[in-house]
Order: sequence, then structure tokens, then C-alpha cells
Amino acid sequence: MRPTTLAQTAERVGSGQSLDKALPEFLDEFYLATTPEVQISMLLDEPPSTGDPRLDGLLGAVAEYLAHQFNLPKVPDWAYSSVRYLDRAWHTSSLADDGFREYLTFSSPAEFASRNIFTEERPLRRARGPQPAKT
Repeated sequence: MRPTTLAQTAERVGSGQSLDKALPEFLDEFYLATTPEVQISMLLDEPPSTGDPRLDGLLGAVAEYLAHQFNLPKVPDWAYSSVRYLDRAWHTSSLADDGFREYLTFSSPAEFASRNIFTEERPLRRARGPQPAKT
């Protein structure tokens, strides 16, 4: 059974499941939610600490990013807790060359960059997720 809240996602990661499995499963559920009310309910409960400051910060960024991307009525208060921000920069890609780090630094959405997390321009995209509007 896939996690239907970000808190359940953190619980799974804390129990040893890979973030690479738990987070995409949650995102699939979130993107399939039929109303903004259902989506915000999936973000409201504060995820427990995973024991990894990077992951705890990432969960705050995910909640804020999804709330903004889907124009939800609010960002959960817990997402702004000081434990959701990193003291040191984290470039999420394993490609460690300086050029790629620079790209991540400048392409990261504000919800991630403000937490010292540097990632790609659309970090939570999924094949079945929402597509950007065509201009």
C-alpha cells in the first residue's frame, strides 16, 4: 500500500524503506487526488524526524513546493520549522562536478533553495504527474 500522506512517507523512510521508493509513491497518490482539499490533507500532518537532517529538510521543501504548485490554501506550518532548513548546502545529484553544481544552484525552485537544498528545476515530476502549461 502506497503512502497517502507525507507523514506516512517519512515513517516508511524512517523504517528503512528507500526514499527513492517512498517519495514517488506518495507523489503518485498526491497527483491523483481529486480536490485541493484532499491534497492539503495529505500534507498537513507533520512528518516525524527521519534522523537525517537532509531528508527532514527535503520533506519541508516538498510540502511547500506542492502547496505552491497546486495553489493550495496554505503551506503547513510545520514546513517552516527550523529543523526543515539545512545549515550546509546539499546538491542532490551524485554528479559532483562544479558545472553541474552551478546549474543546480541556479535552477532550484525557491522552496528548495531557501532550505539550502539544490536540485533540478522540476524536482518532483512524475510520468503521470501534472504537465506544465503549454505557452
